[in-house]
Amino acid sequence: MRLRHDIVGTRDGLAKYVYIREARRIQAEFTVVEQHVGVEQRRQAGLDRAEPFADSVGVGSYRIDLHPSTTPRTYVDISSFPFQIPLGALLPVRVENLLPACKNLGVTHITNGCYRLHPVEWNIGEAAGAVAAHALNQGLTPRQIRNTPQLLEDFQMPLQENLGFVLAWPEYAAITPR
Repeated sequence: MRLRHDIVGTRDGLAKYVYIREARRIQAEFTVVEQHVGVEQRRQAGLDRAEPFADSVGVGSYRIDLHPSTTPRTYVDISSFPFQIPLGALLPVRVENLLPACKNLGVTHITNGCYRLHPVEWNIGEAAGAVAAHALNQGLTPRQIRNTPQLLEDFQMPLQENLGFVLAWPEYAAITPR
C-alpha cells in the first residue's frame, strides 16, 4: 500500500478532505431504528430477523459499530441481522425531488453504524438513481411510487428483474446475526 498523489490530486498523496464517518442525515418519511435491525432488540420481541420492509430497494449486512470520540469507551459493537433498505428512508419529509445517495438517508446515529458501509451506500445510490429515473419516466414523484402499492410493485419488479437488485435476504441469511 502507498499514498496515491495521482488519485487524490495532492503532492504528498494525502486526501484533501478528512473522511467523515457520519454525515448529516435527512429527516425521512421513514427512519430505521435499532429495534428494526438489532439482534438483542429483535430477540427480546420474539423475532428472529430484521424488520421486513415492503418498500425495500436493497439489502445490507454489517454489525452496528460505533466509534465514540470520548474515553474510556472508544468502540461499541452491536450485533445486527442482515437488513433491507426501505425506500421511505430515502424520501425527505419536507422536500420533493431530493434523494440521499449514501450515508445521509433516514437512519439514527445507532443504525448509521450498519447502513454506512460502502456496499450499502452503493446500493442506496443506485436505488436513488433508479427511483429518480423511474419517477421521471412515469411522470411521478418518488413519494407517489413508495406510497401507492401498485406503483411500488411496478417499480420494484424491473428493479429486480432488469437491474439485478436483491430486495430481500434468503431465509438462511436473514436469520444469521452479524
